[in-house]
Amino acid sequence: MLLTKSYLFSIVNLDRLNSYPAPIRIILFLITLLVLWLPIAAPMYLIWGEAVGVGLTILLYCGFLGLIWFWGRKIAKYSHPYRYYGLLFTRKNGRDFLLGLALGCVTLLIFFSSQVSLGWLAVQTVTWQQPLPDNLLPAIGVYFVDWQGAIFPGLLTSVGVGFAEELLFRGWILSELERDYSKTTALLGCSLVFAILHFIKPLNVILATWSQFLGLVMLSVALILARRRCDGRLGISIGLHGGLVWCYYIVNTTHWLKPTGAVPEWVTGINGNPIAGVMGIIFLSAISIGFRNFKKIKGA
Repeated sequence: MLLTKSYLFSIVNLDRLNSYPAPIRIILFLITLLVLWLPIAAPMYLIWGEAVGVGLTILLYCGFLGLIWFWGRKIAKYSHPYRYYGLLFTRKNGRDFLLGLALGCVTLLIFFSSQVSLGWLAVQTVTWQQPLPDNLLPAIGVYFVDWQGAIFPGLLTSVGVGFAEELLFRGWILSELERDYSKTTALLGCSLVFAILHFIKPLNVILATWSQFLGLVMLSVALILARRRCDGRLGISIGLHGGLVWCYYIVNTTHWLKPTGAVPEWVTGINGNPIAGVMGIIFLSAISIGFRNFKKIKGA
C-alpha cells in the first residue's frame, strides 16, 4: 500500500494539485482513495464475499479519514485539516451536536404527529408480546414492537451515518467547493452531488421515487446552512442528520405508522420515506429558512 501511494504521488506534482479546479481535485482525490483501497479490498472480497462487506466499507472510510488529513496537510497546506473541514473535538461542537440531535428528533416527531392529526397517517395496532410468527403479523395488522432493538442500535447507526456523511459532504466536499466558488454555488453543487450519489439506482426505481431527489437536495441545503450558522463547525450537522435518521429508523422499524390513503403517497412520502414527499420537503425548507435567519452561533 505504501509503495502504491508513493508511486501514485511520485507521478503527480503535489503543488500543482492544489491549483487545479475543485471538481478536478475532488475526482483525483476519489481516484486516489480507490487506488489505495482496491488492492486490499478486492482479494478480501474474492475470498470471503459478502461476509466482509461491512468491514470493507469501514476500511474505505478509514482510508478516507487518513487521506483527507494527508491531502489537507501536504497539498492544501492546512495546519489543522480536520478543523478546516469542521471536525473539532470541543465542548462547543459537542453542544452543537446535541442541539442538532434534539432538533432532528423533534422536527420528525412534529412531522409525523401533524400528519396523524390530519388523518393522513394512522397509528397501527401493536402488541408488546409476540403471539404469532413474524410472517403472519403484518397480515393481520399486529406487530411486535422491539423498542430496545429499535432505539439503541438505531441511535448508534444514525450517529455513525451522520458522522460519515457530514464529514464527506458538508465537511470535505463543501470546503473544497467553497475554495473556488461563491457560497451559493458551493451550496448548490454540494447538494446536487449529495442527491445524485444517493440516487444511483435502476431507472424504474428513480422514476418511482422521483420526489426523493428533491428531498435529498433540501436535506443537504439545510445541513449546509446549519454548519454555516455555527461558524463552520460540523457538530450541529452531524446531530441534525443523525436525529432525523434515528427518529425515522424507530418509526420504520416498529411499523408504528402507515398511510391512510387520504392523500397521494408523494404527499406523505413515497415508501414511507419522509424526505420523498411534499410534506418532508416543506419541513426541510422550514429548517433551512430557520438556520438562514437565526443569529450565527459562535464559539470555539
